[in-house]
Amino acid sequence: MVESTADHSAPTAPARAFRLGVAGPVGTGKTSLIALLCRELADDIEMGVVTNDIYTDEDAQILRAAGVLEVDRIRAVETGACPHTAIRDDVTPNLIAVEDLEADHGPLDLVLVESGGDNLTATFSPALVDAQIFVLDVAGGGDVARKGGPGIARADLLVVNKTDLAPYVGVDVERMLSDAADARDGGPVIGLSRHDRASVDALTDWVLRMTDAVRGGRHTPVDPGPMAPHSHADEDGNVVVHTHGPEGDHPHEQPRTRTTHTHPHELRHHPLAHERPGA
Repeated sequence: MVESTADHSAPTAPARAFRLGVAGPVGTGKTSLIALLCRELADDIEMGVVTNDIYTDEDAQILRAAGVLEVDRIRAVETGACPHTAIRDDVTPNLIAVEDLEADHGPLDLVLVESGGDNLTATFSPALVDAQIFVLDVAGGGDVARKGGPGIARADLLVVNKTDLAPYVGVDVERMLSDAADARDGGPVIGLSRHDRASVDALTDWVLRMTDAVRGGRHTPVDPGPMAPHSHADEDGNVVVHTHGPEGDHPHEQPRTRTTHTHPHELRHHPLAHERPGA
């Protein structure tokens, strides 16, 4: 019998990069956070970025113009619909963008996937990312953190951004961070200002440790849970109200009759596309 000479004790290289999602409401600083991470880490690890916008590639253009990475390492996805659609309901466009990026520039250590601006219910599918950061900012109001929601409560990391602006918008940063920690049952929270070296170091340290854990096989992606009931306007201006099932995925189809139910969809006629169901 011929004995194998392979060294089975040698570590196996990860098959792909660590995919880290960055989500949060419009204007909280997701793109600037990604630019910060690229500036801080690109000399130490191999990185790429995939941005999401509804109708443009504006965020990708901003990052390319800033020179934070090689231009071709920054890819853009135009979702054409509500941002959560492409990060949870049907992640195919983002998966294709990430895989193309890795094929062209791999092996990569880290790919950052930026969601378009959404609301407090938005979360990434674990089929797309291995971990996720949810971003709030003090200018959005000091009470936002305690309002909770899947993104705030169950993302792997919550960042309260732009803490240097707190004196100008009347927000008590310490209370906001305390509220955030309570909403997350003690899960990690970082108060971030790009002008505060200690907070920047805390963020980059978390990302590097998570990168090492994922690529070393020591982290299992956890689904933050289904989104709360929400609505979309169809092409005729009707409002389609629905919830996500336990798996988070469902077809975006209207029912043939207007029966009362929440899945796959309940169809209601109303001129306001984003008014709360039942209002």
